[in-house]
Amino acid sequence: MKCVVHGKKVKVTDDLKQYVEKKLSKLDKYFENSDEYQAEVVIRAVSPEQKVEVTIPIKRIILRAEESNKDPFAAIDLVSDKLERQIRKNKTRMNKKGNKEKVVGLITNFETEKEEGDKSKIVKRKEIELKPMSEEEAILQMNLIDHEFFIFRNAKSGDIETVYKRSDGNYGLIKEK
Repeated sequence: MKCVVHGKKVKVTDDLKQYVEKKLSKLDKYFENSDEYQAEVVIRAVSPEQKVEVTIPIKRIILRAEESNKDPFAAIDLVSDKLERQIRKNKTRMNKKGNKEKVVGLITNFETEKEEGDKSKIVKRKEIELKPMSEEEAILQMNLIDHEFFIFRNAKSGDIETVYKRSDGNYGLIKEK
């Protein structure tokens, strides 16, 4: 698997880059043609810790994990383990033969940070491409990238809908009237 490592307010050393490549190469065993895939790794300083985010778009889904730790190497270990658990946990659903639609949705990732005082503002904007998928596939995608919600185009109706995690452990669905 190819790895692209970016640093935000952090200098990415060769040792750090090699460590990322070594840890993520352990995921290659789960993919037939691992050379076709590229892991996008962002390491950023979030005082006092280092936050590591890994996104791996594969044929039908997007794998995503993030972890923070004072030591960036420890955060990389945690992210690698988290991705491996996601793959093992969802392996059956990811390889489901009845899944004829491509599950390639891009999720919105809103990171809002409180400014000093009580003023909040939009600090990140993201454009997304919505691909048709079932509600079940949208829930799987949301869980794989570890988000609280996921926006998608319903394959049956063509409507834009949002699935979200409820506090009772179930899921909700929001759609336009």
